Amino acid sequence: MNRQHTTPILLPASTGIAVPLAVLDQRTSGSGVTEATIQDLVYSHPTCLPISEIDPMFEGPVSICTELNTPAGPIDVFMITPSGLPVIVECKLWRNPEGRREVVGQILDYAKELSRWSSSDLQREVSRRVGQQGNPLLARVREAAPNTEEVRFNDAVTQNLRRGRFLLLIVGDGIREGVEAIAEYLQAHAGLHFSLGLVELPIYALPDGSRLVAPRVLARTQVLRRTVIALPEGYALQEQQAPSPTDIDPETDALANERLKFWTEFLTFLRLDDPEQATPRPSRQGYITLSLPAPAGTSWLTVYRDLHRDEVGVFLSSSRNSAGEYAMRAIAEDWSAVEHELGGTAKLSEKDGRPRIADALVAAPLTDPEKRRAAFSWLAQRVNTFVNVMRPRVRSAVVSYQAPGGEPTS
Repeated sequence: MNRQHTTPILLPASTGIAVPLAVLDQRTSGSGVTEATIQDLVYSHPTCLPISEIDPMFEGPVSICTELNTPAGPIDVFMITPSGLPVIVECKLWRNPEGRREVVGQILDYAKELSRWSSSDLQREVSRRVGQQGNPLLARVREAAPNTEEVRFNDAVTQNLRRGRFLLLIVGDGIREGVEAIAEYLQAHAGLHFSLGLVELPIYALPDGSRLVAPRVLARTQVLRRTVIALPEGYALQEQQAPSPTDIDPETDALANERLKFWTEFLTFLRLDDPEQATPRPSRQGYITLSLPAPAGTSWLTVYRDLHRDEVGVFLSSSRNSAGEYAMRAIAEDWSAVEHELGGTAKLSEKDGRPRIADALVAAPLTDPEKRRAAFSWLAQRVNTFVNVMRPRVRSAVVSYQAPGGEPTS
């Protein structure tokens, strides 16, 4: 069931007259909500976070500092439980399209960097941030839990960092849009080793000038596959183990590096109109993908380069026997309208018994800088058009999808 966002009503005991409460936002004159407002609120009042609803194991965290420096950038709010479990909070104004699109990738980068730390690394960076010598991390935890044992706490912190056992919280002022795009991104990272929650934290103004905070949990790790990996002391969590020099095929490795360079360069050309569409990351493969709004990540756009043909292109993809395939077939059935919306150059064909909607350009040779730039410009424009046309159609079609033997997805 979709969450409904309604206006709270205050019933004063003195008058009994209902007073609708106004939500504070960036446009509120005087004391509007900024990202700093949310950050200060979370840091000063960690109990405003509905952590017990997301993962009870992380209940009762202690605020340590704001803007904790990491190689991936500063963490908005860093907390830790007396049992040594780290909590990372990223605060965003959800009306910012770039925030909605990039925030998940940012908080995952923080977690990856922290998984390479020990308690000593964390202690050092906390000391630098708060300007205190000794172990301010432990000192602040002891303010809330005086009986915290130093050796046991430090060992637990190191162990939890190395295992990637974090709670990641993305907190926004009023998430009325963008949750769908974030959910798509999470589907693309379904192998997360962390607990993660999306929290809406709207702030309302009371007639006497006080503020009312009404936390809502929008998503949590119950919908994600969670895995904990135990690593020996001295090892860190990494996305991929680098092969030894003797295992590398120089020709294959050179091709992978060239692909990575190609897609990195292409992404500098790509501009998306849709603020909810997550931008892909560079790949060492011959393609990159953009997830579309279908359940379980079953619909996406494939953007590819055919090295032998000097061809670039984009086509609609889906998992077999899924909501994504249902949407693909529905789109193909309305091809006359879709073809027009795509500009008339895309083609509808059939492959392996399923419709294929694609557009391609031969731009030989792609090694020529001028032709390469022209190909990038063409491909970026076509990808943006495909997103604009396919995204709303996929979203609309999957509402009617009914899995075999199950209920409609809506």
